[in-house]
Amino acid sequence: MDITSRDLHDPASLEHYDGIIVPGFVNTHCHLELSHMKHRVHTGTGLLPFLQSVVKFRDIPMEEILSAIKTADHEMWENGIVAVGDISNKLDTKVTKDQSKIRYYTFVEMFDFLNENNAEATFEQYKSVYEQQSQAHGNQKSYVPHAPYTVSENLFHYIATHNETNAVISIHNQETPHENEFFLTGQGDFLKFYEGFGLPLHDFLPIGRPSIHYALANMNPTHRTLFVHNTMSQIEDIQTAQNWNSHTYWATCPNANLFIENRLPNYQNFLACQAKVTIGTDSLTSNWQLSVLEEMKTIAKYQSYIPFETLLQWATLNGAEALGFASDLGSIEVGKCPGLNLLPSEQLSSCGKVKKIA
Repeated sequence: MDITSRDLHDPASLEHYDGIIVPGFVNTHCHLELSHMKHRVHTGTGLLPFLQSVVKFRDIPMEEILSAIKTADHEMWENGIVAVGDISNKLDTKVTKDQSKIRYYTFVEMFDFLNENNAEATFEQYKSVYEQQSQAHGNQKSYVPHAPYTVSENLFHYIATHNETNAVISIHNQETPHENEFFLTGQGDFLKFYEGFGLPLHDFLPIGRPSIHYALANMNPTHRTLFVHNTMSQIEDIQTAQNWNSHTYWATCPNANLFIENRLPNYQNFLACQAKVTIGTDSLTSNWQLSVLEEMKTIAKYQSYIPFETLLQWATLNGAEALGFASDLGSIEVGKCPGLNLLPSEQLSSCGKVKKIA
């Protein structure tokens, strides 16, 4: 192609930045509808008390909820996030998502607390939430299970058979040692959790294996699948899931893991399996901010053997692939519009401070 003087920039008009330019970040796990709960839940309590606190604080004036959602969406955009995988149980986030500069994949999350007889009614309850979610501006949606410990086999079946062929499935996975214990032996703190809510466990039988194996036995292996948290996942668990489905991704939310359980996944396990890791923020209930960059810095601080280039791929291209947005997000390539972030060079040792330039 011939280049004429019209194609050349005036050097005097160029802006110079000291650092590296990276694609817009992809946040693969968030609960935007819980943004109003910032600073309302204690840190370090463990997952089960945390879940009880979430239920306790759900009854908040709608005006406050909607305002917090809008503010959180703006915070993510200002922090260089261009796409989000968002968990929704309600329609509270719909208006903000429809108007946002961010592209959303909405995961309409379901749970029947392992009660097989409630599966159909539960699915119908959330079906209306799914149907009203907009797919404007490239947004997508799917039905998803909450976690192995809250979804019956019947509800898994409804979810698997009602999703589109190209659906992305998100599921919370192995976030606490109590979860694996529950499926291995049928004992542990999850029994107290169910008793505390007056929920029967008549249909549940332990499988003698970690919880992820129950999920794999009941999900559709043709769907792209995103396992979230994975704090207790071992190499055998990771490899089994990847053998089950080659389109398997692993979302890590390190600050939320520290906030709730004071622990992090062993990322060596994922590197050993050449796993496709992505990064999420979780919600402001369990985090101090919504920033993929801050998640990268936390990983680099506590498990510094992971190269910056690897963290960057987790934060961008892997996330875009996991959500099905890689055709135009996740990497700087001809024909893509990934958004651009500047990481100043003097701060790269800690993954830097993002400056949004496009």
